[in-house]
Amino acid sequence: MTFTAAPALSGDVTVPGDKSISHRSLMLSALAVGESRVEGLLEGEDVLATAAAMRAMGADISRDDDGVWHIHGVGVGGLLQPETALEMGNSGTSTRLLMGLLASHDLTATFTGDASLSKRPMARVTEPLARMGATFTTSPGERLPLTMRGACPAVPLDYRLPVASAQVKSAILLAGLNTPGITRIVEPIPTRDHSERMLKGFGADLKVEVEADGTRIITLVGEAELTPQQIVVPGDPSSAAFPMVAALLVPGSRVTIANVGLNDTRAGLIDLLREMGGDIVIDNPREVGGEPVGDLIVTASALKGVEPDPARAPSMIDEYPVAFIAAALAQGRSVFRGLEELRVKESDRIATMAAGLRAIGVTVEELEDGIIIEGSGGVALAGGGPIATRLDHRIAMSFAVAGLVSRDGVTIDDMRPVETSFPGFVPLLQTLGAMA
Repeated sequence: MTFTAAPALSGDVTVPGDKSISHRSLMLSALAVGESRVEGLLEGEDVLATAAAMRAMGADISRDDDGVWHIHGVGVGGLLQPETALEMGNSGTSTRLLMGLLASHDLTATFTGDASLSKRPMARVTEPLARMGATFTTSPGERLPLTMRGACPAVPLDYRLPVASAQVKSAILLAGLNTPGITRIVEPIPTRDHSERMLKGFGADLKVEVEADGTRIITLVGEAELTPQQIVVPGDPSSAAFPMVAALLVPGSRVTIANVGLNDTRAGLIDLLREMGGDIVIDNPREVGGEPVGDLIVTASALKGVEPDPARAPSMIDEYPVAFIAAALAQGRSVFRGLEELRVKESDRIATMAAGLRAIGVTVEELEDGIIIEGSGGVALAGGGPIATRLDHRIAMSFAVAGLVSRDGVTIDDMRPVETSFPGFVPLLQTLGAMA
């Protein structure tokens, strides 16, 4: 698909529900006794893979015609042995969190995935879960397909996170739900805290203490009893990133993105773009289901290069690809470091973005832990392609945005992976006035 230079973008749009919250709402609802209702669930392929897995282990999950999901849970410890392998598609979040969920259940499960997911390392999750008693048979390199055997009773874990990863933290917490005793996690660098918020909401005995240096200590009392909830999922800030950056870059644009989740652990991109000179106003701030939410009013702006603090990385780890596009149009040089985590996402996002940026005429230098980008000062990018996205949805959407500010258009090799997180992405751009 080719994306070409766009006239000024305008309009009011909403983005799909938050992917992180959607995954967790299905999993925790399936462990509650009774019926939970979820509105605004992201109905992308990744979240649907989670729903299918929970059904395979005994949860009764259905969807009304009006988009409300109903989940009848089986209770903590009540998951059933799946009869077939759990097919995770492209979803690393589903895989890692479900491994944690199952680690303290007396069952065996095999996880499979697509070509992209099968390249992603799982050792960061299997290592702490093995300490709790789970056993794993993996493909070479601690990759999928893998088979795990849960431990019941599992052994409570006291664990200091060696990397800033909400997935690892969440996997351990989910394992701790059915583990007798106290599971304790020390998190030196804060990551997205949706798991902690939602576990408390479902009634788990969970406490978070913050030390003077910012280190978070999370304790969870096991053998929990979860109570059903009514959940409203806010718009995903990672999805809002794409129309937000597009509106900043396309001259004359003014776009409102309604009902976006603004959790502090996820709002790093907004802070970064404002530092670059972006005109982003948060309107109607409010709280929905324990999560801060607001409407973003975004106006086209002249951006300048930036060298963000690497400590910001966890708060915008999924938004860096589109941030690189913003940097490519900025005035001056941008230097991004501390991004080793991008090497093990759906693709090696540093290498894939660097190659794609060069292909459309941007001067870049790839670093081991980041990238240096020479901005065009607002001059349209040359364009080109096809861009090799490596089956990575965020790479595809980032270069689609680049196409809107290019001279010759940008061609994407495969837009199908976008369905994993942002169904309706192309129609949304068309609604704002872009042509794809």
